[in-house]
Amino acid sequence: MNEQSRRPRQQGKPYRRPKKDPVRMLAFDALRAVDERDAYANLVLPPLLRKAREKGDFDGRDAALATELVYGTLRRQGTYDAVISACVDRPLREVDPPVLDVLSLGAHQLLGTRIPTHAAVSASVELARVVLGDGRAKFVNAVLRKIAQHDLDGWIEQVAPPYDEDPEDHLAVVHSHPRWIVSALWDSLGGGRAGIEDLLEADNERPEVTLVARPGRSTADEILGALGDENALPGRWSPYAVRLSEGGEPGAIDAVREGRAGVQDEGSQLVALALANAPLDGPDKAWLDGCAGPGGKAAMLAGLAAERGALLLASEKQPHRAGLVAKALAGNPGPYQVIAADGTRPPWRPGTFDRVLMDVPCTGLGALRRRPEARWRRRPDDLDGFAPLQRGLLRTALDSVRVGGVVGYATCSPHLAETRAVVDDVLKQHGGGSAELLDARPLFPGVPALGDGPDVQLWPHLHGTDAMYLALIRRTA
Repeated sequence: MNEQSRRPRQQGKPYRRPKKDPVRMLAFDALRAVDERDAYANLVLPPLLRKAREKGDFDGRDAALATELVYGTLRRQGTYDAVISACVDRPLREVDPPVLDVLSLGAHQLLGTRIPTHAAVSASVELARVVLGDGRAKFVNAVLRKIAQHDLDGWIEQVAPPYDEDPEDHLAVVHSHPRWIVSALWDSLGGGRAGIEDLLEADNERPEVTLVARPGRSTADEILGALGDENALPGRWSPYAVRLSEGGEPGAIDAVREGRAGVQDEGSQLVALALANAPLDGPDKAWLDGCAGPGGKAAMLAGLAAERGALLLASEKQPHRAGLVAKALAGNPGPYQVIAADGTRPPWRPGTFDRVLMDVPCTGLGALRRRPEARWRRRPDDLDGFAPLQRGLLRTALDSVRVGGVVGYATCSPHLAETRAVVDDVLKQHGGGSAELLDARPLFPGVPALGDGPDVQLWPHLHGTDAMYLALIRRTA
């Protein structure tokens, strides 16, 4: 008998079933929904969290971690893709999307959180075993161990081109925005490197949750009193705004549950207030919100109109969104009407209204803080698809307002092709002297850095709001 045959046979390690981590499983499920169904995280995540709480799987800290993993991964996806690409031996398009989601979650834990390296790697590999199988979990383990060799700054030095050689591509990788969006935002913002970097950084920060006390139905003081100083702050600019502290739950507030208040970015509140307070020539009895869904601005306008004895007509093309508008306006103290109608082929007569708001469909580049996945879905040619609709809706607005009345053209996008280009084109087409731009800046009292006017562009890094745009136009003939 030879020496080798006398050695005792080594027993293999017993197979260990992977353990399901409910936090990371939920984060993975949310990312898959965003990827597979083109869902938005802000719509997918709340019901997943609610279900986990009902099952007893989650406490407040678990929910906070799951939220950070989902939103942090989506916001930094471009940067993490560049890092992962440097650690695999194939193009990312050849990596199965579920594998890439696990790798991205792991990369965020390693590079974007304070989770210890060993815990980030082991938890991600365990998740991979559950959702991908043991074979692909080994691939995940190997890639994450490569990623763990450097911190985020070290990786950026390796994967981002130098700023001096390609400023836009450098900013795109460092701040995780597609290059074309970096270019578009920079054009709209103007200025040098500091301003665009501040804007891109603001896009990657978690936005505050801001409430609106709907006029005539609630007040900011009521909400602040219910929440207490430790849980809420007054809005920066809007007298109707209340800012929740981190972790605040809007659904726990009576006024929100009863529909007397709602969640609404302060920039949206300021746009509605500016239109409501714009100077008119003549009566002030009939208002129109021509793109009213889902109803936030319409609810604010309806309350303000009621205080003056005016009626608001809220029109929305999509019937299900018109239903949301009706829900938001239910209980308004004054007269209003909600209809489902195409704003480019309106059922009302020309010259009917004293005030008209057209908050037109757009790319949503002004709300990338809230919908980080939108930056990866949008393409430059989307602008071509929105352009005819935006111009058509503004033409309808100008036709719908009486002489002496005011139109507010609004977008949640700072892209010049969706803001000033639309206004300039329509005013030229509408005939010289029949409409004039008003200076909107005095209607944003106390708000700094509003530019040269006459229109107003708000910015996340300057005002703490979404990048809302407003042009006010008076019909003169």
